[in-house]
Amino acid sequence: MSAAVRPARPDDVAEILRLIRALATYERQPEAVEATEASLLDTFFAPDARVYAHVAETKGRIVGVAVWFLNYSTWTGRPGIYLEDLVVDEDVRGSGAGRALFDALGREARARGCARIDWAVLDWNRPAMNFYRAIGGRPQTGWQPWRLDGPELETLGE
Repeated sequence: MSAAVRPARPDDVAEILRLIRALATYERQPEAVEATEASLLDTFFAPDARVYAHVAETKGRIVGVAVWFLNYSTWTGRPGIYLEDLVVDEDVRGSGAGRALFDALGREARARGCARIDWAVLDWNRPAMNFYRAIGGRPQTGWQPWRLDGPELETLGE
C-alpha cells in the first residue's frame, strides 16, 4: 500500500487532531492534548503561519501526519526543520506511510536550503527508533532536552 503525501489543507484539521490525540494516547499522555481544530487552523493556516503539516493519504483516507517548523543552526548558518510530531495510524504502520512523510520532509528541507532535520523520540519507543535508524537517522548524544512552560513561562520577564 503506497501513501500519497501532500501539504495539509484547512479541511484536514479534524483528521490531524485525531492523529495528534492518537499519538498522545500512544505516548501515555492522552489528557495532555490542549489543541483544538480552531487552534490548528490558526497555527497552520494563518497568514503568518510558522508551523506546517504534511499528511499521508491512502485510498482517500488520511493515515498519517508530520507536523514541523523551521529552526536555525548558528553553526551551519542555515535553517533546519524540526519535526514536532510524526504519527501514522496503527493499522497502516509498516506500509511506507512514515517513510513517505519523511521523504516529503527531505524534499522540503532541500527546497528551503535546510542543513538538517531534527526530532525527539521517547526513550522507550523502540519501534520508532528502529524506523528512524532504518531511514538513516541517528540519536544525538551530549544534549539534554530542556523546557520552560506553565507558570514559570508566564512569569518570565515580569
